Amino acid sequence: MTTTSIRHDVSLLSEQDLYLFNEGTHGRLQQRLGAHVLNIEGTDGTYFAVWAPNAERVAVFGDFNEWDRDGSPLRPRGSSGIWEGFVAGAEAGVRYKYHITSRHNGYEVGKADPFASYAEKAPNTASIIWPLNYSWKDDVWMRSRGQRNALDAPMSIYEVHLGSWMRDENGGHLGYREAGRRLAEYASETGFTHVELLPVMEHPFYGSWGYQTTGYFAPTSRYGTPQDFMAMIDTLHQASIGVILDWVPSHFPTDEHGLAYFDGTHLFEHADMRQGFHPDWNSYIFNYGRNEVRSFLLSSALHWLDTFHADGLRVDAVASMLYLDYSRRAGEWIPNEYGGRENLDAIRFLRDLNTAVYRDHPDVQTSAEESTAWPMVSRPTYVGGLGFGLKWDMGWMHDTLSYFSKDPVFRRFHHNELTFRSLYAFGENFILPLSHDEAVHGKGSMIGKMPGDDWRKFANLRLLYGYMTAQPGKKLLFMGDEFGQRKEWNHEEGLDWGLLEHPAHAGLRRCVRDLNSLHIQEPALHQLDTDPSGFEWIDANDVEASVVSFMRKGRSERDAVVAVCNFTPIPRDNYRVGVPDGGHWRELLNTDATEYGGSGRGNYGGVDAMPLPMHGRLRSLTLTLPPLACLFFKRVD
Repeated sequence: MTTTSIRHDVSLLSEQDLYLFNEGTHGRLQQRLGAHVLNIEGTDGTYFAVWAPNAERVAVFGDFNEWDRDGSPLRPRGSSGIWEGFVAGAEAGVRYKYHITSRHNGYEVGKADPFASYAEKAPNTASIIWPLNYSWKDDVWMRSRGQRNALDAPMSIYEVHLGSWMRDENGGHLGYREAGRRLAEYASETGFTHVELLPVMEHPFYGSWGYQTTGYFAPTSRYGTPQDFMAMIDTLHQASIGVILDWVPSHFPTDEHGLAYFDGTHLFEHADMRQGFHPDWNSYIFNYGRNEVRSFLLSSALHWLDTFHADGLRVDAVASMLYLDYSRRAGEWIPNEYGGRENLDAIRFLRDLNTAVYRDHPDVQTSAEESTAWPMVSRPTYVGGLGFGLKWDMGWMHDTLSYFSKDPVFRRFHHNELTFRSLYAFGENFILPLSHDEAVHGKGSMIGKMPGDDWRKFANLRLLYGYMTAQPGKKLLFMGDEFGQRKEWNHEEGLDWGLLEHPAHAGLRRCVRDLNSLHIQEPALHQLDTDPSGFEWIDANDVEASVVSFMRKGRSERDAVVAVCNFTPIPRDNYRVGVPDGGHWRELLNTDATEYGGSGRGNYGGVDAMPLPMHGRLRSLTLTLPPLACLFFKRVD
């Protein structure tokens, strides 16, 4: 046995910490549990603390004791279930694990630290003692981000998987710092206001894209250290780009070194697999009814906001959390105490989560990937909502892509797929997502979904992005879609950046850039995104021509923008659209412009409103509608 000096009279845990932990309301557990470098009476070392209430024995082992699993035993803290101890000589940068011997069946296992701030690079699984000191330089952003993240602010989100967005010259992964520099420049050039990162929390299987998380407090070491990740966010903030992190409290993998069966019992997950195992993802489901688990998850969420200055959390797979029968057949699930299928513990956790986030960080946003009609997802908890700031509009995504995939000759039979959204568009605070989920698993690329020859594919895609920009709601676009990546996304390689040498792809990206700029510059296109007074149909019923026209409004009547979309490849001359005011209406943007790869048909920069009644209005515009195009107009003095 290799012995090390260990003290059991050192603790970072107060009685208040234990009370809050056991109550399920502790939001900063990472400051008390895990590994913390200290100097105790002139002796350098590390304080370790881990929750393992069903353990018979817990020891910490690692580089500092030659990986002797018995060399540094921890001592239980009363009846709290926490084991702790101060190990002299355990320094920053060394690897460690906990060796846990369970009271049940003599089960023994080496576990990574659930609260570790850093981990070995996969496929290795040890935790690393690592302080999180960093000198931030994003004060300007942090002071103003409340305005930039507000519901009335423009929000155009670029969704990125760090490992496959861009590779280095040798085909390897970019580090956090280099990726941050390139992302900041690229997002700025293309007009995106925010970057949303697929989960960067430590995960053993790269092919899970981060959605099989084991390290809920550690950015993956594949791309660098925690400080490198901080520098990446810092760089983006200094370029006025917000950073949203994808976060997964819905399930976790079964890997032996992770949270699963942590102390020889189902500690973090439900013991009954009808509640504790997810059949779709072969992963465990958190036991949201256990107070300590709620404290763990709450602390994780706040950690990314506190320590890493994240501007928001996108919560993955919320629907799977809300429903006890999610993806299960009859007899494979357990009803709640009232006989229903709602997961009451998960509902409570989500409300507690959002309450804590907005209490401590009122200048960020949480968003829910929730694919059902669950009511009031993005409404405050005090009126019975779940408390999210935003919700992904999966219905809009499905209906819109279904419509666009059809040959234009048949679109008149599916016009309702365009107009149905207006029935619910303001029932939640929506994000319109064209996300990674639409570019994998045989779904093909976004350009590949569009019908017709190459010219029509690009025209359709420009029209889709124009239509999305015109709709109420925040916008999200997956990487590569902005320039028409042709291949389905593959996480093992970078995007096909060489496509930008071709005019059609470069033109599409210019169109996205200008749409993003228009979205930011025009208050009507973002200011009342979540208010029904910000949207008004002009004509939703021109089914035969497959044309829709509507008006977006800001707080000032002078800000109104008219959008007209022609969803067929047939140009339409002398097409009249009713408008509220006379005067000259400038054509702000035309997705058929030649610089985007279009045919160049349009309205010579603008049209004068004439006193010809149309669509219930006293004046109208007589327009040329280009093929497969979206046009934006605004009255100018």
